[in-house]
Amino acid sequence: MIPPMILALVSAMITFLRAALMPRATLALENAALRQQLTVYLRTRKRGRLRAGDRVFWVALHRLWPAWTRPLVIVRPETVIGWHRKGFRMF
Repeated sequence: MIPPMILALVSAMITFLRAALMPRATLALENAALRQQLTVYLRTRKRGRLRAGDRVFWVALHRLWPAWTRPLVIVRPETVIGWHRKGFRMF
């Protein structure tokens, strides 16, 4: 059995290598997505309540970055697509 510390180290190394091989723009978008989720979490602490600005951020990210679903933690992909469609209908 592999000790948890070794597994955590290997996981961190794989994450680092993946980030090192990513294009800068993709890495910046992923970083922005993770920071925005952290901001929502720190603002609410319990169940994340998204504001209109948070929704606009996710819709814009959906349009700019094809792999936008990978770093999602607090928002389901279907929800973001629904916001996008609702905004388009309003337009």
